[in-house]
Amino acid sequence: MASLDSVSIAILLGAVLVMIGILSSLLALRFGAPLLLVFLVIGMAAGDAGPGQLSFDDVRTTYLVGSVALALILFDGGLRTRFQSIRAVLAPSVVLATVGVLLTALITAPVARYVLDLNWTEALLVGAVVASTDAAAVFLLVHAQGLRLRPRVGATLEVESGTNDPFAVFLTLMLVELISSGASSFLHVVREFAQEAMFGAIIGMAGGRLVVLALNRVALPQGLHAPFVTTAALVIFGGAQIAHASGFLAVYLAGIIVGNQPTRAHNSVVAFLDAATWLAQIVMFVLLGLLVSPHRLLTSVPPAIVVALTLMLVARPLAVFLCLVPFRFNWREKIFMAWTGLRGAVAIFLASIPMLVGLSKAYLYFDVAFVVVIISLLLQGWTLAAAARRLHVALPRAERGPRRVELDLPGQLEQQLVGYPVRPKSLYLKRGLIPSWSKPTLVIRDQRILSPAEADPVAAGDYLYLLAPPEKAEALDRFFVDMLPSAAPDPHLLGDFTVSGEHTLGELADAYGVKLDDEQAGLTLSDYFDIHLDHAPKEGAELALDPIVLVARSIGGGRVNVVGLRLPEDEDEAAPETRTAAFKRKLSEIWSSVAGT
Repeated sequence: MASLDSVSIAILLGAVLVMIGILSSLLALRFGAPLLLVFLVIGMAAGDAGPGQLSFDDVRTTYLVGSVALALILFDGGLRTRFQSIRAVLAPSVVLATVGVLLTALITAPVARYVLDLNWTEALLVGAVVASTDAAAVFLLVHAQGLRLRPRVGATLEVESGTNDPFAVFLTLMLVELISSGASSFLHVVREFAQEAMFGAIIGMAGGRLVVLALNRVALPQGLHAPFVTTAALVIFGGAQIAHASGFLAVYLAGIIVGNQPTRAHNSVVAFLDAATWLAQIVMFVLLGLLVSPHRLLTSVPPAIVVALTLMLVARPLAVFLCLVPFRFNWREKIFMAWTGLRGAVAIFLASIPMLVGLSKAYLYFDVAFVVVIISLLLQGWTLAAAARRLHVALPRAERGPRRVELDLPGQLEQQLVGYPVRPKSLYLKRGLIPSWSKPTLVIRDQRILSPAEADPVAAGDYLYLLAPPEKAEALDRFFVDMLPSAAPDPHLLGDFTVSGEHTLGELADAYGVKLDDEQAGLTLSDYFDIHLDHAPKEGAELALDPIVLVARSIGGGRVNVVGLRLPEDEDEAAPETRTAAFKRKLSEIWSSVAGT
């Protein structure tokens, strides 16, 4: 009975710790503290050196939980990534995720060797452990602080943080193997990396396509779609790892494949995975906090602080600036991406690998990684929003979205039923605008169900349901929020030939000889973007208005308020496509074919 009681006590204490972590998130959000740091502190407080007095040193369990948590986090990140948004940033993201990680480790290693009294291989291992940015930290802190980054910057950071974990894991394992066996050749390292990356990509893409087929063709009972996708992600991760491929790369690519295809129960899958990844992060950080020994940590703090400052102020910025030389980022964007090199659980998770295999000085790697994470979350995490605003890479915060109800239609993947309350100052009510790909189906007024014809005209306070393609449904939000006055355009975004979004298409037609229907002539340029874009407007969005191409130059109040005009002469004089551009286009076509986008 005593053994049964001990199991019950362990379940109780574990549940209480997780519950405290969940409730503490409310306090952390109120005071702006990085949530991941709160979970670590809770784990430390519950440990044998804290008031909780829990003795925990099971590295194997921690590694197992960390692997599962990171796999779910990466899959969820891939699931939310739209391929259209990452296509333009794929090259810089991959360079940062590979060459950037290697450069960061190489620059950090000499400092670690000097302050920690290590040999070169051990110093490189320290650099590899702390070199990668953490997907959970980046996704969570950027979204929790309500930041709207410029699309290219935000997409680059998210794709980099999602794809650099596999390379960091590979680099760490190679160095651990080198320290353990004492011999390894450069050719062996290159061959192992190529094998892991190639097979990881193949397994991830194939696994993602199989999950999509299973979701759409297998009649699962209601409520089992989300658990099926979650366990399928872990199957892909585990299968790739067993095949000596990169499981982290495989599960991230599988998430992208699933997220960019129409599937059944998409909303419930996303909601379930959101909760699962939150729980995974809390459990992982609490366990990592339990492993920390504050008494042992004290001796490592001074040199670890030097390593952390070198990493944040020298290694990461140098790596970012060198890697982004071939790409068109301005210096403000590069500085922000250098400062957003957030370290999180991945660094501590990687540092547990030497402990798991029993390397000498294993606890030193763990303690240094822990201090680096704490300093990164404190300095970079707490100043992220301020840095984005100071460097002008943050867009104005979007107005709060409307309350939306989404219903998956059984057996129907092409359409989704979406409902909105009609607000008195909404774009839909004031301008009568609605995209051509959506169709009003019913109106609820005073608890009565009416057809659109019976309810005409729709009034403020009604609840309107529309049919829309699932991948475009979210874009309807902007038609049902109260319209805000257009903000002054950002001078950094304007081109040489721009016009106000309040000009009508008729005025443009008179000036440039564009042929229009009578119905279109009264639309403003802002209206034209609202109707024809299948997503919320962003800077750089383009629409054809033969023979002119309209380019969104500035967004204010959720609408395009400055429009650039690209005339036919501009296209005739365009420079011929370079080999690099042709190569990128070809890669994009191949990916679209494989991913089915």
